[in-house]
Amino acid sequence: MLTYAVGDIHGCLDLLVALLSRIEADAAGRRHRLVFVGDYIDRGPDSAGVIRTLRSLQAQRGGEVVCLKGNHEDLYLRSFGRPEVLRNWLYNGGDAMLASFGAGGIEEVPADVTAWIASCPVSFEDEWRYYVHAGLRPGRLLDEQSEYDRIWIRDEFLVGDHDFGKFVVHGHTPRPDGRPDLRRHRVNLDTAAVYGGRLTAARFGDEQAAPEAFLQVD
Repeated sequence: MLTYAVGDIHGCLDLLVALLSRIEADAAGRRHRLVFVGDYIDRGPDSAGVIRTLRSLQAQRGGEVVCLKGNHEDLYLRSFGRPEVLRNWLYNGGDAMLASFGAGGIEEVPADVTAWIASCPVSFEDEWRYYVHAGLRPGRLLDEQSEYDRIWIRDEFLVGDHDFGKFVVHGHTPRPDGRPDLRRHRVNLDTAAVYGGRLTAARFGDEQAAPEAFLQVD
């Protein structure tokens, strides 16, 4: 089976739709899995449309579509009943999500949307690779990683190219040049789509851990 991992979308529905079309053409009828590494909401113009599209894909294809939780989803969930967290979420693009739902406040976001976001796992694993939003903490085994680090870690993970026993596929840290950051033991797929960059997917096969190819739309 092929696996296509998709970087941070941040409400850029037009790019998501275009990239999904590219993926279908690239797969050319071959069975394939889709893994989205999180940050579907905030900053971009259509968080609601992105979530609707992802949920529709899951309804059509079941376990062949994996939607991981990103730090923006985590921040959204922690904003309920916590005014100081809510202010931080709104400052970091949550206002754009509310606008996309026509919501005057977080309590007006449909409950089924919040439940879907809460149901997203923080990691996914196959034979060759470990998929996560932000990264992993060096010096710990895969099963010792905290949920917080998998969603939020940055500098400690990015400062080196650590071998965790499996290739790590992640996003979270936008690449201003719009190019995926491919290292020996990991690849960063956040190519700054919401900042005018590109939305990126990496294609993985069953014979090697590293990506076979990258697909991008801008």
